Amino acid sequence: MMTPSAVSASRPTVLVVDDTPANLSLLDGLLRDQYRVQLANNGPKALALAQAEAPDLVLLDVMMPDMDGYEVCRRLKADAHLARVPVLFLTARDALEDEQHGLALGAVDFIHKPISPPIVAARVKAQLAVKAWHDFLHRQNGQLQEQASERLAEIYQLQDAAIDVMVSLAEFRDENTGNHVRRTSQYVRLLATDLASQPGYAEQLTPQLIELMAKSAPLHDIGKIAIPDHILLKPGKFEPHEWAVMQTHAQRGQDILRRAGRQMGVRGRFLEVAMQIAGGHHEKWDGSGYPQGLAGDAIPLAARLMAVADVFDALLARRPYKEPMAPEQAAAFIAAGRGAHFDPAVVDAFQRQLPAFEQVAVRLADTA
Repeated sequence: MMTPSAVSASRPTVLVVDDTPANLSLLDGLLRDQYRVQLANNGPKALALAQAEAPDLVLLDVMMPDMDGYEVCRRLKADAHLARVPVLFLTARDALEDEQHGLALGAVDFIHKPISPPIVAARVKAQLAVKAWHDFLHRQNGQLQEQASERLAEIYQLQDAAIDVMVSLAEFRDENTGNHVRRTSQYVRLLATDLASQPGYAEQLTPQLIELMAKSAPLHDIGKIAIPDHILLKPGKFEPHEWAVMQTHAQRGQDILRRAGRQMGVRGRFLEVAMQIAGGHHEKWDGSGYPQGLAGDAIPLAARLMAVADVFDALLARRPYKEPMAPEQAAAFIAAGRGAHFDPAVVDAFQRQLPAFEQVAVRLADTA
């Protein structure tokens, strides 16, 4: 059996605010058999009670000293935890502009004084029924949003797993990759962050876009999974016909990611950046690159960043057909390509970030 206090706690709470003791007594007697009633004889006390425990409804006198009902209503509606609590004004004012002002503040109804107990009881009951329905819908909406968020998180996990698989495929097909994809991801982040601090780039290179660039950079050579092993894994230099096949990896990578993007929904922006990098990181500033021979700003910015990151890392790497360069030699090579192979602004960013590049190269060095 429920105790009296438990029964009281299960009832809707009505906060009655009026500076006239007789009105408080009248409304308390009218409502307490059906509702939990809280009484306040001024605005500050009403706000304190409401903030301590949100009521289900507020009956609020308009004309009170110090803080009138309009101000109390405004403060209630400004509080995120109380904004959904319905407010019914009690007032002797009957001018249309008074009601318009109160409704504009968020009140749901006006009850004119002298009050009629049956009208008060009926309107309180009606507004509490509306609030109960709104609360139910709010809870249902919250549950649906939670379920949708959980489902979306699952989809994201599957998409991330698919992306990881694609990166792994590229790594396993190319025995020289090692930590290359991780280093170049960090290099791209360094370059983009530096450029974002330069005039003309801050609006374009938002933190969100920089994160997308860094995360999609590991997919830059995904097209290599379509290159035959006898070419991809050849230990020496390529013959001209082999090099022509090898060059197709940029376009093939872009095509692979475009097909994947059609199935990725909300991750479309991520793969859009990845496509730009995969398809454009071998383009050159002067238009002599591949696969499309793009030049200057026609090359996506993400690809221009990747071009510097990729070449720097390749220069530092040991290959069967070449010895690794020292960082200062690689930096000189990048500087020599400024305005020809590479975007001048990106080269300038590289030179400013060279110490950080060298730290990444050491920290993520390939193990023997």
